[in-house]
Amino acid sequence: MELVTPEIGLVFWTTVSFLVLFFLLAKFAWKPIMGAIDDRERSIEDALLKAEAAKEEMSRLTNENESLLKQARAERDLILSEAKKIKEQIIADAKDAAHKEGARQIELARVEINNQKAIAMADVKNQVATLSIQVAEKILQNQLQDQQKQDELVSQLLKEVKL
Repeated sequence: MELVTPEIGLVFWTTVSFLVLFFLLAKFAWKPIMGAIDDRERSIEDALLKAEAAKEEMSRLTNENESLLKQARAERDLILSEAKKIKEQIIADAKDAAHKEGARQIELARVEINNQKAIAMADVKNQVATLSIQVAEKILQNQLQDQQKQDELVSQLLKEVKL
């Protein structure tokens, strides 16, 4: 039973050494240990507060980024739709200009063809007139070699001409 129940001397000296150790710790080590624990507790609280603030800031930045992204997408869609409208307008204007230019070129070609036709007709008429005059001249020379035939022709022409 000696092992289960300690002797009184042992209990006394253990208690005295515990009290001396407790007094020394309370006098010299308790305040620095408690100060270190308080400092550690404050630094943990500060870290938690900073982490919470950082989390809120990240949330705010994420929301702001999403807003900016939505705005950028809306601007992109607007720019693309405007570009599409401008493209369609340019194509329509180019087609219209091409049709107008084609019609103008066709009209110029018609005018040129008519001019060339008129020139060709005038040339043909001149050539026909020249040939007719030459043929008539030869016929008249043959017919008018006789004086009497000349007189008959002049009188007939004078009858046909009305003043």
